[in-house]
Amino acid sequence: MSTAIVLFRRDLRVSDQPALHAALDTADHVLPVYVHAPHEDGDWPPGGASRWWLHHSLVALDEALRARGAGLVVVAGDTLAELRRLIGAIGADAVHWCRCYEPDAIVRDTALKSALRDDGITVESHNGSLMVEPWALATGNGDPYRVYSPFGRAFAKFGDIAAPLPAPDAVPSPAGTADLPTGRDAIEALRLLPRIDWDAGFYRHWRPGCDGARERLARFFEGSAAGAYHDERDFPGIDGTSGLSPHLHHGDLSPREAWQCAVSAPESKGVDHFRRELIWREFAYHLIYHYPETPHTPLNRRFDAFPWRSPDDYADDLAAWQAGRTGVPIVDAGMRQLWHTGWMHNRVRMIVASFLTKNLLIPWQEGARWFWDTLVDADLASNTLGWQWAGGCGADAAPYFRIFNPVLQGGKFDGDGAYVRHWVPEIATLPDDALHAPWDAKPQTLQQAGIVLGRDYPGPMVDLKATRRRALDAYERIKG
Repeated sequence: MSTAIVLFRRDLRVSDQPALHAALDTADHVLPVYVHAPHEDGDWPPGGASRWWLHHSLVALDEALRARGAGLVVVAGDTLAELRRLIGAIGADAVHWCRCYEPDAIVRDTALKSALRDDGITVESHNGSLMVEPWALATGNGDPYRVYSPFGRAFAKFGDIAAPLPAPDAVPSPAGTADLPTGRDAIEALRLLPRIDWDAGFYRHWRPGCDGARERLARFFEGSAAGAYHDERDFPGIDGTSGLSPHLHHGDLSPREAWQCAVSAPESKGVDHFRRELIWREFAYHLIYHYPETPHTPLNRRFDAFPWRSPDDYADDLAAWQAGRTGVPIVDAGMRQLWHTGWMHNRVRMIVASFLTKNLLIPWQEGARWFWDTLVDADLASNTLGWQWAGGCGADAAPYFRIFNPVLQGGKFDGDGAYVRHWVPEIATLPDDALHAPWDAKPQTLQQAGIVLGRDYPGPMVDLKATRRRALDAYERIKG
């Protein structure tokens, strides 16, 4: 009788789970395992919001596996040591996992595979997180892509994306597992949930796990949201996005499952735009795989010499930005949405990132760190791509044209003020034409609204025009 271990990481589902599928095809018994080893993620262990999601996704995965006959074994420590201990306990002869593509994960998994094979264990890794492997697409010269448009064209020519694998009906558990830590108690022992009750708002917005992912996927495609995605996705005051990013990051849902829904849906500009967003995610992984230094270092190395402000100089400004107290309403609304829900609308992510890097001249790495700790979809590849784009130093970056004016952005994408009024209620009584720049409002407008700037809501922490000019001057210094 053969026994295989399936090591779950960011693939916390039973449907379209290639490692689980392969183990069931080749072994008589299968032991599902999660090893919590944040120290093996180097500089990027899961942040607070991701840990909250991880807890609930593990619970959901355990329930899905128990319904099929096998609970999830949950342990903490060194992955190699824990796998060796479990292999000895149940007599396993094979280990399967789905590949991770972050730099530290690649180093860890390469060492894992080598050590276990030296032990005489069969080890197989599988693609469960991407539609196309990062090494499968290259330029005509054989180089990695650094620009999205040609990458997208190459992706389109790659061929049909494989259909998702079905969930198994049963997962036969091996003997000798009675004393192994499984289920909710073992998950609780990881202490992933916050000890201070700052996550109350998360529960109103999210349902982590496979069932929550399928509900959200179905709601997006079976209603009108997918068809209207192209027209509505940029407006934060309406529910115009899919909200699938945290499910994709933690693996509650595979990209192939999302892609299959998109190619099966009636053609529309919205559905086509959704497919392009899935390809952007693939591009992010292509970049981090080929340029593993980019979570810390700009892709455009000219930015090594960019004149950012010093930490001692910007500490107070960074804290005000993090707290949503900049005095710029659309920026503050985004930062407060992030804190209360663990998520921020993508258009607003670009606005707050531009404000931090251009108007405040604070290094993009500071923003990336804050998002990493506070986002439930804190994906290292996508987070790095987004922040380098905003900072002007990454793929497709054009800094002279991407200094967003938050007042104009607010007026264009939150014209009726629904988003700002929800998250910045202290200025909700202002009329639409004054809401996004209250410092420019006439005194009688502020008086009629009952608002005193500096008392009820801060004045803007910087002059937008002056700091825009400062940023452009800084870019001129490294332009050559």
